Amino acid sequence: MEIGIDSFAATMIGNDAGTGDSRTIEIGQLLDRMEHADQSGLDVFGIGEHHRKEFLDSAPTLILAAAAARTKRIRLTSAVTVLSAADPVRVFQNFATLDLISQGRAEMVVGRGSFTEAFPLFGYNLQDYDELFAEKLDLLLNIRDNEVVNWSGKFRPALHNQPVYPRPLQDPFPIWLGVGGTPESFIRAGVLGMPLMVAIIGGETHRFAPLIDLYREAGKQAGHSPDKLKVGLHSLGYVSDTTEQAVAEYYPGYAETFTRIGRERGWPPVTPQRFESQRGPLGAYLVGGPEEVAEKILRHSEALGGISRVTFQMDNAKLSHEKLMRSIELIGKKVGPLVNK
Repeated sequence: MEIGIDSFAATMIGNDAGTGDSRTIEIGQLLDRMEHADQSGLDVFGIGEHHRKEFLDSAPTLILAAAAARTKRIRLTSAVTVLSAADPVRVFQNFATLDLISQGRAEMVVGRGSFTEAFPLFGYNLQDYDELFAEKLDLLLNIRDNEVVNWSGKFRPALHNQPVYPRPLQDPFPIWLGVGGTPESFIRAGVLGMPLMVAIIGGETHRFAPLIDLYREAGKQAGHSPDKLKVGLHSLGYVSDTTEQAVAEYYPGYAETFTRIGRERGWPPVTPQRFESQRGPLGAYLVGGPEEVAEKILRHSEALGGISRVTFQMDNAKLSHEKLMRSIELIGKKVGPLVNK
């Protein structure tokens, strides 16, 4: 199983987040963490895409390209590319270039994102949410599979015998479909034979098993071989030397962040009891000591019929750079080996 990190390049809100100096420092520290993940034996590092003040990841391929120059083996991916509000031609060109820079280590996870600010920012109507994504995914896969593209759609001018360059080093270039909880998204990934990245940021992980069964059955019916139908899991997580230490370090910043986000979405405030239910044996969060977290990953994999990748999203709890570096080292050097033993 591949083990990795996903980052949204979160700023330290309230700690001079608005100054140029602090943002420069935080980007530099993020690149240090990506290099450290490579040295610690992790398999993949993903950068999200947001267009909000509290995140520095609005241009993820630039961050990934900078990391490519400082790493040797780790795979570099998006987490996720908000395809509905992007031009698939430019998305493909950016990631093809990243693939060349990294000597074949680039990937992308495409999805619709969990925030909606990209739609008005780039002039799209949120009412076209699903139709935009379906059309743009069709074009992106067409570009991936054909050097010379013939394509027409509703939201973008047609392409007639139009070559798209550069071509990536990997053929085919890896594109995962990032999904939340809608059955249609799981079925779509199966029909297309795309690897699936499931974001489970709440609830009980085993409850996603029927949706993953839908994905695998749709892929089978479409004639795709099982080795193409890989499943990855993206979850909130943090590892420290002991479970007690992990909870003590992670919870305060997590509670503040998700209570703030919850006010935007009508969620109740975070409570210790609700957090513990998510951190418990069946909950989605991967927060604890190395042994406990490794055991939980294995339980998740068994409950979902086997997963190929798991990624930790842990820069949402205002943890210091030093704590994040230590957690990355523990995940790479202890959790990964325990999972794959």
